Amino acid sequence: MGVVYHANYLNWFEVGRTEWIRSLGMTYADLERKGLYLPVTEAQVRYIKPARYDEWVNVGVRLSDFSHVRLGFEYEVRREEDGELLASGLSRHVWVNRAWKPVRIDREAPEFYSVIFRQYAV
Repeated sequence: MGVVYHANYLNWFEVGRTEWIRSLGMTYADLERKGLYLPVTEAQVRYIKPARYDEWVNVGVRLSDFSHVRLGFEYEVRREEDGELLASGLSRHVWVNRAWKPVRIDREAPEFYSVIFRQYAV
């Protein structure tokens, strides 16, 4: 059909989220080494216009919800060439430990919590 497969948008959201974490000074791998994981508990995509093969896109990520245990993100996928909005979406996550039990990020990684808190307060 000449358009990007619909599930790829969720992959783009994940890449954007991972880069958002990196922009705060920590990689997702750093979090995993600390025994912290951030599984998706909900995801939504609103498809507005299709991305076509060989088009470059930009993924905007914004922290929309934040608590000691949960994070929420909103996304926009835009065509790089003209900035046209192609899709938007959201994802919700919960912090868990290696045993997949919910944890409070402020207790498990207080330094990272404070960085996120400052970002959310902006």
